[in-house]
Amino acid sequence: MKRGLALTLALALLLVSGLGAATFAVAEDDFSQEVTIKWMLEGSNVTDDTAVIEAVNAYLKEKINAKLQVIWGTWGDFDQNVVNSINGGDDIDIYFTCSWTSNEYSAYANKGAYVRLDDPENNLLEQYAPGLFDVLPAVLADAAAVEGADGVGVYGIPGYKEVAQEYTWDINTPLLEELGYTVDDIGSYYDLGPILQKAKELKGADFYPLNIEGGVLVRIALNADVVDSNLVLVYPFDPEHPSQSGTEIKSLLELPEFAEFAKKTREYYLAGYINPVMATADAASSARTDAQLTGQYLIGTQVYSPGYDAQASQERGFQVTFKPTHKPIISTTSARGAMMAISTSSKNPERALAFLNLLNTDPTLFTLIAYGVEGVHYNLTDDGKVEFTDKRADYQPWRNGLGNITQLPLTVDDDPQIWEKFAEFNDAEGVPILGFALNQEPIQNEMAALANISKEYLDGLCVGVVDPDVVLPEAIEKLKANGIDKVVAEANAQVQAFLDAKGE
Repeated sequence: MKRGLALTLALALLLVSGLGAATFAVAEDDFSQEVTIKWMLEGSNVTDDTAVIEAVNAYLKEKINAKLQVIWGTWGDFDQNVVNSINGGDDIDIYFTCSWTSNEYSAYANKGAYVRLDDPENNLLEQYAPGLFDVLPAVLADAAAVEGADGVGVYGIPGYKEVAQEYTWDINTPLLEELGYTVDDIGSYYDLGPILQKAKELKGADFYPLNIEGGVLVRIALNADVVDSNLVLVYPFDPEHPSQSGTEIKSLLELPEFAEFAKKTREYYLAGYINPVMATADAASSARTDAQLTGQYLIGTQVYSPGYDAQASQERGFQVTFKPTHKPIISTTSARGAMMAISTSSKNPERALAFLNLLNTDPTLFTLIAYGVEGVHYNLTDDGKVEFTDKRADYQPWRNGLGNITQLPLTVDDDPQIWEKFAEFNDAEGVPILGFALNQEPIQNEMAALANISKEYLDGLCVGVVDPDVVLPEAIEKLKANGIDKVVAEANAQVQAFLDAKGE
C-alpha cells in the first residue's frame, strides 16, 4: 500500500483517541469448499438479476469457487437496512460503506463492524489481494487508512470512481430551452426564482420545477462538505480556490448562511417549486428519481462524476446537463465516496476479499456486474462499444458504487475521451484538511443526541416545509442543550492535532 498521507493520518488519529481491539480472527482459506458471498449494495435499481447472477456464479466458480448473493439496496432503503443488518449481526460478507451513508466507514470501523485487512499478524491483503492497492490512485489508498477497533489500518477497499467531488445543478435541458433560457442563465441558488416561476406557470400546479435532495441542496448553497453523515457538522470550503479553504469545522444549523438558505428555501416551497414529499425520508428518494426519469422537473441537485451527463441522458430519454456550482475538490469525503468493507460477522472473509480483488482487477467480471449480460442487457457494436437493450431497465446497479469503473468499455453514449477527462477531473485541488476524519468516540453520546436532533429538523428546513423563523431557533436551542459546543470544540481540536502531525 502507498503510504504518505496514510502515515500522517495514523499519527493524527493516535493523538486524538485511544485504540480499541476487536475479537475477530480469521483462518486461512484454501478455496476447496464452495461458499456463498453475500453483498449489500447502495443506490440500485434492479428488478431482475437472474441472468446476471447465473453468469456471475459460473464465472466465480472457476475463479474463486464461490457464488454471489446480492442485496440490492436502493437510495431509499439502504441507510436503515444496513444499520439494522450490522447491529443484528447478519452474516453479510461485504457492505457498501463510504463517508456519507449511515454505516459511515471510519465510525463503523472504529465500532468493530469491519475486518482490518492489513493486520500485521494476519495480513489478508497480502494473502488474498496482493497488488490491489497498486492499481488505485494514491489518495484512495491513503483514504483507506483509519483508526478501527484493531488499530490504525485498512478496513475497506475504496472504489475507483471519481476521486474529486463536485456539486452541480441537474438541468432538464429541453424544458429549459422551451422556457427561453440557456444553461448560462442558471446561476446562484438565490437567483433561481424567475426561472422556476416561469416553469411553474407553464407546467401547472402539480409540477415541481426544483427537484432536490435536501442534504445536497444545502451543501450547494453553502459550499460545505460533509463531516458526519447526519450533517450535524460541516466543513465550509472556498468554491473557487479549494486548497486555500480554511480549516475550521462548524455546526451547520448555527451558520448565519444556513438561516439565509432556509429562508430562501421556504420562499421557494411556498411558491410551489418544491414537492413536499422531499421532506419525507422514506418517500423522497423514489419521488426524486421518478421526477428525473419522467422529466417532471426543471432543475435538480447532483453530486457529479465525469460521464454522468451521457448516462443520465440515456436513462431519462432527454438531454441532461450538469452545471458545476464550484471547482472540483478532493476531500476525505470524496476520497471515501464509495468503499467495500468486509463484515466482522462474515463467515468467509478471505473469499470475500478475493472476490473484491477480482472485482476491481478483472474487466470481465466488473462489466458483467455493472452492465449485465451481453446479448441480454446490451450488445456490442462493431467498434466494441456497449449499446443497451430494453432489458437494461430491469438491471441498473449504481455503477459508481461498485468499484474500479475504469475497467468498463465505452458505451455508445460515452464521450470517446471520457477516461482522459476522468483523470483530469481527479487532478483537482485538495482541501487543507484532506485526510482528516472525525473520531466520534470521545463525543459519541453527544453525537448520538445531536444526530437525532438533526434528523428531526434538517429535512424540513432543507426542503422548506417548516418556517425557519420559528423552527430554527428551537433546533439550535436543542443543539446547545445537547452538547454541540463541546462537539465543535472537540472536532476542531482533532483538526489541529491532524495539522500538527502534518507539520502545518
